[in-house]
Amino acid sequence: MAIRSAIITVMIQAAYKAAPGLVHDFGEVENLQVSMKGPSDFVTSADLQAERVLRAELARARPAFGFLLEEAGVVKGTDESHRWIVDPLDGTLNFLHGIPHFAISIALEHNREIVAGVIYDPLRDELFRAEKGGGAYLNNRRMRVSSRAELSQAMIATGIPWRGRPRQSQYLDWLAAVMTNCVGVRRLGSAALDLAYVAAGRYEGFWEPALSPWDIAAGILMVREAGGFVSEIDGGSGVLASGDVLAANDQLHEPLLALLAAANATRGAT
Repeated sequence: MAIRSAIITVMIQAAYKAAPGLVHDFGEVENLQVSMKGPSDFVTSADLQAERVLRAELARARPAFGFLLEEAGVVKGTDESHRWIVDPLDGTLNFLHGIPHFAISIALEHNREIVAGVIYDPLRDELFRAEKGGGAYLNNRRMRVSSRAELSQAMIATGIPWRGRPRQSQYLDWLAAVMTNCVGVRRLGSAALDLAYVAAGRYEGFWEPALSPWDIAAGILMVREAGGFVSEIDGGSGVLASGDVLAANDQLHEPLLALLAAANATRGAT
């Protein structure tokens, strides 16, 4: 069995504590209170309750650490070098429609660098975890990105910008380029799980623009610790700040980067 550090154990225990409430509410989704944060952007009572549980559990274990929470925002801690980045329910729209594909995502940031991450799919009981320098694991099995080296054999995941989000026409150019060159494209509705699946070798790559830090923080570390590469869609290094993410195995990151850049260039020429 892979050895778990104290900090990863804290994160796993917090995810396990919040999960039963989500599973219960998923079975009673028609009774949940739902409000809108923006076009196609919802928050449910399940999100809020899961976030309260996660915050309480993490704060109990490490009371000095700060938080960046999807619903509650920034909570400063007395230890300004450490911050939890938490998404209590990644895949809320799936959750609301009874689609069994969502996850809890927890990352730990130390001096602005992600050093630990946990993504938990409570319906499948799949626990993805990673620590900087310690590798990435699915339950107790070491994860490694896919070894496929040809775009023509690659399965690529993506996220489609919601109604009201910018860059939709640019996204369609990217999608057309990927569809033309890869074996298939999947859009399952949880960026955290998309990144975890790249780390596990289920997808060869994933891209999506304009995500939030809580969507991607844990998954970025997992892909890198599983041997993959993560950058901005244009190749930059400020992924967490911009939210424009391109993640892929070590063979296909550069070809995907070039493919998306070519789509941008074609768009600029027309």
